[in-house]
Amino acid sequence: MIDTSNLQFLWASVLVETLVQLGLTEAVICPGSRSAPLAFAFARHGQIKARSVLDERSAAFLALGLGQKSHQAVALVCTSGTAAANFLPALIEARESQVPLLVLTADRPAPLRHCNSGQTIDQQKLYGAYPNWYAELASPSLEDLAYLRQTLVYAWQRTQAPDPGPVHLNVPFGEPLAPLKAPEPLATALQVWGQRFDPEQFFSLPAALGAPATPVPLPQEWAGEAQGVILAGPESPACPQAYAAAVAQLALALGWPVLAEGLSPLRNYASLNPHLVSTYDLVLRDPQLAARLTPRLVVRLGAMPTSKVLRDWLGRAHPHQWVLRPGHRNLDPLHSLTRHLSWGVEDLELTGVSAPLSPYAATWLAAEAAAGHLLDQTLTELIWPFAGKAAWLLSQTLPVHTPVFIANSNSIREVERFWRPNSRELVPFFNRGANGIDGILSTALGATSGQAGILLTGDLALLHDTNGFLLRPTHQGHLTIVLINNQGGGIFETLPIAQFDPPFEEFFATPQDLDFQRLCATYQAEYEQIYTWDQLRRRLNPLPQAGIRVLELKTDRRRDAQWSRETLASLAAQVAVALSNL
Repeated sequence: MIDTSNLQFLWASVLVETLVQLGLTEAVICPGSRSAPLAFAFARHGQIKARSVLDERSAAFLALGLGQKSHQAVALVCTSGTAAANFLPALIEARESQVPLLVLTADRPAPLRHCNSGQTIDQQKLYGAYPNWYAELASPSLEDLAYLRQTLVYAWQRTQAPDPGPVHLNVPFGEPLAPLKAPEPLATALQVWGQRFDPEQFFSLPAALGAPATPVPLPQEWAGEAQGVILAGPESPACPQAYAAAVAQLALALGWPVLAEGLSPLRNYASLNPHLVSTYDLVLRDPQLAARLTPRLVVRLGAMPTSKVLRDWLGRAHPHQWVLRPGHRNLDPLHSLTRHLSWGVEDLELTGVSAPLSPYAATWLAAEAAAGHLLDQTLTELIWPFAGKAAWLLSQTLPVHTPVFIANSNSIREVERFWRPNSRELVPFFNRGANGIDGILSTALGATSGQAGILLTGDLALLHDTNGFLLRPTHQGHLTIVLINNQGGGIFETLPIAQFDPPFEEFFATPQDLDFQRLCATYQAEYEQIYTWDQLRRRLNPLPQAGIRVLELKTDRRRDAQWSRETLASLAAQVAVALSNL
């Protein structure tokens, strides 16, 4: 695999082979001249799945999605100049979502910088503080190949530790940028190096660090607390079933309810956990019930759930919080009395431990039963096109093990309110680090690669990444896009700014006059408009096995927002009445 055509190609092939030995399996390559040695080395390596993507922004989000799925760093390569600047949004998301990513930006060598050379910008620390680590590699030389190997070993480690995230390596290349035979005496030097080269010894690299083997005892402060809750925030663990089982064990050990965010795998492994609560956003809308359910202690797994109702409830109560998440990041936007523990829930020692269900926990579970029944009854009877019912239907209809990418803004909120507990073992994916709608389609294509998957998104989020459709010819697997077209930003209808129009409609809702059927035809993606809930149900199971398909459901964002406000408040009041005698 080592190319000795010339110094540039030797350097690039040693770089790629080192990464393969470390565990790299996928690379996303953008076209360009200065990055040609890297593109050749990745494309020619038999153990690398290399993908060519025209648009750097889309390529970066595709790599992000692939990293979300595999939990391993994906190599992302571009040429010099502003090509690299287009990686920034996805790199920021990788940092905030703790997704490993290895960014390789080709560059001009030092003599061609700061002298008006073409396609040259200052790429030093181009991404600021967002990478876990940054380095510029030395210019290719025979004497520095061991340095190259060692630097790559360290860079690979930094994509995972102390917290997963992106690493940026700037890689200067001089001429030639094609695999042309090197002139003498360089050709002789390369030949001598090749004769002495022992790949087995050269690539005898250190093994990756594993997780600590010793289980962590349950903190004494948790035991015996009768008014505690477990909050399970957005999470995409490598083994969702093991994660769900560990959370269930913790709930049984403490006798506490588990308030599970819609982006947690817990709602899709509901049979494992008899303490699961999914309707907290509805239940806590009743002031008296919210006060009655105030906790004294909260154990939170991962990031804070999305629900503003839940956050406001915690903000008023200010309970003691313990946050469990491997790594060293501050995960408390409410600034509570919080302790951060750098463990996963799977690291806790829970075997054989159990506690009785407290009256407080029993009240939560009774509220969940009543709210779930009312919610299912209400949505079953609802006929008109409501965005929330699409999320409700997906949770009960999709084939088992389907990966589901949830877009930001309104889609995630509909999932949190209406995604029902099930045992379909569905796999949620999301970009919740920076909370924007950037790169949604490209990330979804990466996260669902090789399978039949779903993207639930609004119209603006999909339009923001239409270049993601360019990935269709090389996409392996299938993606069905459930498009909630409400002619603008539905999330803004739920905010106080919606009362002020003008300028609300033009500058916040920003409706777009575009025909999605024609857009799909342009990119040769399948399209179908959804008119009935039964039609949508039939299209969701079974799913096709190849291609991209858009199922467009047209809704009214004002009607959706008003229905949610009024109906959820009404249902919460009914739950409070039902629980008044408990």
